[in-house]
Amino acid sequence: MKQSTNMKSIRERPAVVESRRQAGHWEGDLIVGAGQRSAIATLVERKTRFTVLVSLPGDHSARSVGDALIGAFAKLPAQLCRTLTWDQGNEMFHHERIERATGLGIFFADPHSPWQRGTNENTNGLLRQYLPKGTDLSRWTDDQLEEIAAQLNERPRLCLTDKSPSQLMRQWQRQPATR
Repeated sequence: MKQSTNMKSIRERPAVVESRRQAGHWEGDLIVGAGQRSAIATLVERKTRFTVLVSLPGDHSARSVGDALIGAFAKLPAQLCRTLTWDQGNEMFHHERIERATGLGIFFADPHSPWQRGTNENTNGLLRQYLPKGTDLSRWTDDQLEEIAAQLNERPRLCLTDKSPSQLMRQWQRQPATR
């Protein structure tokens, strides 16, 4: 597949993403293991701070990351698949294929601007308590990654008025569906 560089800037992202008034807007990244040989994709929903960890068992090439993200978003309700903001890493060369398959609008942060995806960067810091730097990330199973995400999602957060991401996600799921 031809690699695409037709990337949409974070400046083109809908204003509602910045306001955090609507669920379904995600920030994503890779955390990379020892020797750059293993990785896990991290997805964090901006409104609820709900975290999804996506296993990348073979490699973290653009094709593998694209396939894994398409699979992860396929498990979510359509109303939770609005936008995804990522850095400009090569692993997202297949962003147009991901958009077509998921319905997401994918936007890219400016180079060397991790604060533009601050929710994800903060979550990646929390994840390092479970997945230390310099380790082989391929040794964690899907079940173990789900357990780590569940523990993070059950943690109350000051920014969520001491509610947990799971509590907010359950509240959101009880609301009528709107796209």
